[in-house]
Amino acid sequence: MKSATTGTISGCIVWVVVFGFLSLCIFPVASVIGGFTSASRFAMQVMGPFICPDGSTAQSYSYATTTTDEFGNRQPSTAYVLQCVNVNGEIVKEGPVVYAFAWIGIIALIGFILAALLSFALAAPAGVLIGRLFNKVQKTN
Repeated sequence: MKSATTGTISGCIVWVVVFGFLSLCIFPVASVIGGFTSASRFAMQVMGPFICPDGSTAQSYSYATTTTDEFGNRQPSTAYVLQCVNVNGEIVKEGPVVYAFAWIGIIALIGFILAALLSFALAAPAGVLIGRLFNKVQKTN
């Protein structure tokens, strides 16, 4: 019973450590992917039903604007806006930022789920490796 409890606790610790390392890699990559894809039509179509009121559909709208760089100089830029349009073609709601933040959050959540699944798959081999290293150290002492 004691070895089973010890094995369970050490397995959980190994899983947490593996999950932490994988999350450190996967979360930033998922956030960058979410940021780059937030202006896509696909992202707007996926987020549209959550943001738009009933009876309206999501539509992508982009326009030319300017932004400032790190030195304060103006640079040309393109802005993307999610517009909710009803059947008459009228804009009933506009979401310039909320859809993008929600999209990035969903992609980051998918990254965490992927890290959790991968850590389950890699925790057992990592635990075996750690067990062998500890056994080798104990035998030499």
